[in-house]
Amino acid sequence: MSFRMLVLAGLLGLSSAASAQDTITIKAARVLDGKGGVLTNAAVIVRGSKITGIDANPGRVTYDLGDMTLMPGWIDTHVHIANHFDRGTGRAHSAQSKPETREEASMYLVENAYNVLMSGFTTVQSPGSEIDKYLRDWAADGRVASPRILTSLRSVNENTGTPDEIRAFVRKVVADGADFVKVFATKSIREGGAQTMTDAQIQAACGEAKALGKRAIVHAQGPEGAKAAVLAGCTAIEHGNRLSDEVLDLMVTHGTFFDSNNHLLIHNYIENKAHYLGIGNYNEEGFMYLAKGLPVGNDTFKRAMAKKVRIVFGTDGMPGAIGRLYEEMIYRVKDGGASPMDVIISATSTAAESIGLGSSIGSIAPGMEADLVATPGNLLQDISVVRKAAFVMKGGKVYKNVAPSTLSGGAAATSGQ
Repeated sequence: MSFRMLVLAGLLGLSSAASAQDTITIKAARVLDGKGGVLTNAAVIVRGSKITGIDANPGRVTYDLGDMTLMPGWIDTHVHIANHFDRGTGRAHSAQSKPETREEASMYLVENAYNVLMSGFTTVQSPGSEIDKYLRDWAADGRVASPRILTSLRSVNENTGTPDEIRAFVRKVVADGADFVKVFATKSIREGGAQTMTDAQIQAACGEAKALGKRAIVHAQGPEGAKAAVLAGCTAIEHGNRLSDEVLDLMVTHGTFFDSNNHLLIHNYIENKAHYLGIGNYNEEGFMYLAKGLPVGNDTFKRAMAKKVRIVFGTDGMPGAIGRLYEEMIYRVKDGGASPMDVIISATSTAAESIGLGSSIGSIAPGMEADLVATPGNLLQDISVVRKAAFVMKGGKVYKNVAPSTLSGGAAATSGQ
């Protein structure tokens, strides 16, 4: 059956292969395994929600993707999935906005989740929103079209209390269902990024998380807060806009992951300044810090790559960026000097390892979850094709299948089971 016929069948509700227990075979010109391996003209075999094998000479093909590049579903380790621009004003929703009902907040959340999934991201980690847990549970049940969600529910900062109070807070948030612990060790980049939590507070947060079998990711813009977090055994440094060589070397020694959110995030704020200006620390001074942070953060990213820090893919996706998180991949190649393969590995197997799911997602191998995304042409030669995810599967279900003729314009045909 042709690619166009498959799309038509999906639109008519006749294509149930993605949700059935029958074997599904997905063939593409290039298959990236998520760990640096490339196979040509190969097929991924799926049964139920799992990958059962890779076949270089498949017989029956369910989805022939032609000259596309097939790879594991992308993972963003830092997205604020519930944040949004208000429909009425176009402004970023904040404490200053008109209060919204739980129902309204849920609609924004589901809209964001749908757009993120359709763009090729099958798993995201969302720090700090109570409402995330509802999306997480419904997505796990397959009741909504959404990426797999991990959430911290709330976050720890310098005002959470003494070290003992912080340990109690961590125990409570884990008991409430948090998948990991989010720690704010420094100020925002819009305020200069100085350390705000004491070393003892950071040690309490990350130590208690580890004792409970949970990860702790740390917002640390500057080297002081980041150094304290690395020495405290925290899992990952978020942002790290101006990390020193000393801190980067410590991260290598301690195996700390680096979630560099210093490309798309800053560009998005600057491009959408009118939607943020006047809200909290989104003031003129804050935007000055953001502009100054672009070259600084990019330099840190390049030095981290050179030192072989374990870099993961994360965006700190906020309104304006949600739904186009892939732009971070393009910035990392064009501005950061990463190779397309480096970026894909960071957004698949390395990201999966950093969130504790490396044994189930992030690579293409027998026994792994069937989370897959395909882009037109050769992604390894042109990273910009990540803007055109044409095939998206999560847990063995096809959520998007776009005929090649629709990629350059017109409405995308999608199939969600």
